[in-house]
Amino acid sequence: MGLYLNPNANAFEDDKNTRIYIDKSLVIDELNKLVSTKEDFVCISRPRRFGKSMVGNLISAYYSKGCDTREIFSQMKIGHVPEFGKYLNKFNVIKLDLNELYQNANKKGEEAQLISQIDRRVAEEFKMQFKNVRFSEEDNSIDQCILRVYAETGEKFVIIIDEYDVLIRERVPQPLFDKYLSFLNGLFKGTTIRPAIALAYITGIIPIVRDKVQSKLNEFTEYTMLRPRQFAGMIGFTKEEVKGLCEKYDMDYDECLRWYDGYKMSDTVSVCNPLSIVTAILDREFDSYWSTTGSFEVLRDYILMDFEGIKQDVIKMISGESVPVNVLKFQNTLESVNSRDNVFTYLIHLGYLAYNRADKSCYIPNEEVRIEWINSIEDSADYKKIMEIVNTSKILLDDTINGNEEAVAKALDAAHSMVTNPLTYNDEHCFQSAICLAYFYANTRYTLIKELPTGKGYADLVLIPFLPNIPALVIELKHNKSAESALQQVKDRNYCQALEGYYDNLLFVGINYDEKTKEHSCKIERFVKG
Repeated sequence: MGLYLNPNANAFEDDKNTRIYIDKSLVIDELNKLVSTKEDFVCISRPRRFGKSMVGNLISAYYSKGCDTREIFSQMKIGHVPEFGKYLNKFNVIKLDLNELYQNANKKGEEAQLISQIDRRVAEEFKMQFKNVRFSEEDNSIDQCILRVYAETGEKFVIIIDEYDVLIRERVPQPLFDKYLSFLNGLFKGTTIRPAIALAYITGIIPIVRDKVQSKLNEFTEYTMLRPRQFAGMIGFTKEEVKGLCEKYDMDYDECLRWYDGYKMSDTVSVCNPLSIVTAILDREFDSYWSTTGSFEVLRDYILMDFEGIKQDVIKMISGESVPVNVLKFQNTLESVNSRDNVFTYLIHLGYLAYNRADKSCYIPNEEVRIEWINSIEDSADYKKIMEIVNTSKILLDDTINGNEEAVAKALDAAHSMVTNPLTYNDEHCFQSAICLAYFYANTRYTLIKELPTGKGYADLVLIPFLPNIPALVIELKHNKSAESALQQVKDRNYCQALEGYYDNLLFVGINYDEKTKEHSCKIERFVKG
């Protein structure tokens, strides 16, 4: 048993003893299906705060010969899987937290020796644990030690590397990076060492970098934010898991999802980031906890890039829209963030955006992340007018609730002119985006639903309150007609049908946009049950 070779289960036990712990042990069942196959090299990339390290601790505790974890795993979900013990504590595990190793070396000014230090420390543990193996003086690296043990004993290894991409993200000096490439090459390339590895499991924030380490890691199958496959719900909290926590700790489930849900991993799986969920429950408060692990400056650096279409798309996404994105061109390097599509793809991997594979679009996933987007543009001259709309959106909402039709119309005039360009000013979709942005503050009081099926059609925009004593709103939009006709459509098509629970406090809002005058008109009526 060592720190890196065949570690004990202490880290896993500490995780499991935390006040809030979600059993993710079924990830082992999926990995067991891959052990000693052509698919046994696994790379999982997720944003910070998604629980990658905790899953790594769990995997290590399951496979490592350095501990006996049968009793604890038998009581978890994996314990109910047939043959759950097939590989339990059966492999020599090498577990490296590359970020921790790099940061420690960096503090001491020894980052240039990082790779040689890793090799030396693990090689020393090999020679301590395998006393019957005849190591030579040349067996001073991890790959050489693996080959020596495998040749003499036939024992296989599981390699776990957390944050494999830290040296790429930190943009370390080229000599250190070249040593890292040689390190990866020794561990994962070649027909000689491949049979000695039963499973390789590496994690990172960004997927495998195609123009830097692809050749060293081309045998890995990637499971990313764009294509998570069978691991879709294994990292991050699923809605079912969040619902169970909300019930246990008496928290509002719908409000929790509004703040932290939105990462659509597949047609059936959507996940929330675990750290924010846990913090919100322990603090008994829904808030943005994103900044505890990152800075909005990272986001700002990219969305302020002067690539065609970024500004208009940022405005649309802040107002709740999705925008199309081509994720296929991104090379997974910071240097390849050189276009609108690559910026948005990179932000998907960082968790600032979510991806809908069905229609190949991206969007801001939830309220917590939306706050970070607002923080990132707040002091930017490029987005000054947009921030004016955001900051005055509370007044617009108050005017709407108070029936101040003229003030609402003028506010929408300003919003429409700011968020569109001359070529798209009269586009109906841009009109709807402008309305959503103008009502930005409503996101703190309402759930905004576009095209809600109700009555004999679809209501353009419905605001359902999640706070008491404020009215629900049905907003109908018209082009080149009249605000009165918009109101009449709401009544004729019975759009209030889906809002029966709000009949005692429900407003109808009709808005018309005139292309010739570029002005809006507004009519507001309170619903009266007939």
